[in-house]
Amino acid sequence: MQSWLFLGGAIVCEVLATSALKASEGFSRIWPSVVVVLGYAGAFYLLSLTLKTIPIGIAYAVWSGVGVALISLIGWFFLGQALDKPGLVGIALIIAGVAVINLFSGAGGH
Repeated sequence: MQSWLFLGGAIVCEVLATSALKASEGFSRIWPSVVVVLGYAGAFYLLSLTLKTIPIGIAYAVWSGVGVALISLIGWFFLGQALDKPGLVGIALIIAGVAVINLFSGAGGH
């Protein structure tokens, strides 16, 4: 259970860092740049803790899949970026894939 909390924290850190990446303007703005560096450092640290008990393939699939879905939604809601029906279907499929891993995979933490 603790590893899944670490994985959740890694996802949050990665999403925060990626969200701040655009605002950093090529690392020319200090505070968004600090958020990017600390966020990615935190994400990889927490992901490394996750890998003590969750197989790397499962952890990375969940980390990257949830991260892609969240960043896409943040871009859509907060940055005014287009997200069409195929994009929404893709996000739904990512979420379904993460659910399948967690519910049915022997490595899903059961």
